[in-house]
Amino acid sequence: YPTNYCILLQFFLELMKVPRMESKLRVFSFKIQFGSQVADLGKSLKTIDSSCNEIRSSLKLKEIMKKILLLGNTLNQGTARGAAVGFRLDSLLKLTDTRATNNKMTLMHYLCKVLAAKSPQLLNFHVDLVSLEATSKIQLKMLAEEMQAVSKGLEKVEHEFKASESDGPVSEIFREKLKEFTDNAGADVQSLSSLFSEV
Repeated sequence: YPTNYCILLQFFLELMKVPRMESKLRVFSFKIQFGSQVADLGKSLKTIDSSCNEIRSSLKLKEIMKKILLLGNTLNQGTARGAAVGFRLDSLLKLTDTRATNNKMTLMHYLCKVLAAKSPQLLNFHVDLVSLEATSKIQLKMLAEEMQAVSKGLEKVEHEFKASESDGPVSEIFREKLKEFTDNAGADVQSLSSLFSEV
C-alpha cells in the first residue's frame, strides 16, 4: 500500500514539472475527439451537398416549379406580378395558406389535382431527392457552430505547439506528436471549410 502511494506521489511530482499541463490536457482531449468530429461534420456536409445536387438536377421538380410559376402568373394576371419570371422559395408556403372561396381547398390541393390529371409522371418527383429526408434533420446553425469549434480547437493546438518550443526536453515527444497531428488536422479542417463554404 505505501509503495503504491509513493509511485502515485512520484507521478504527480513529475507531472508538476510539465509546463502548462492544463493546456496540454485540453489539447489531448481535442486530439482524441477530432477524428469523430471531422467524420460527423464531413458526413453531414456531404449529405447537404448531395441534396443540393439532387434538387438542381431533378427535371421533375423543375417542371413542378414551372407549373407553380404559371399558376401564380395566372392568379396575378392583370397585376404587376402577373408576368413574373420567377418566385422566391418562401412564397411556396402560400400554396397551403391560400384557400378557395369555399374554404375547403388550398392552392396546394388544386396544384396536386392539376398535376394528377395532366402530368401524373411528375408526382413521384421525391424519388429524385433521396438525400432530402436526411438533410432535413441537419441544422445549419449547429453545423456552423461545430465547424467553428473545430477551427478554434485547432488554433489552440497550434498555439500550445508554439508555446511548448521553450519547454525543453520535457515536451519533446509531445511536440513530435502534435506536429504530426497539426499537419494532418490542418488539411482536414481546410477540406471541411471548403465543403462548408459550398453549402
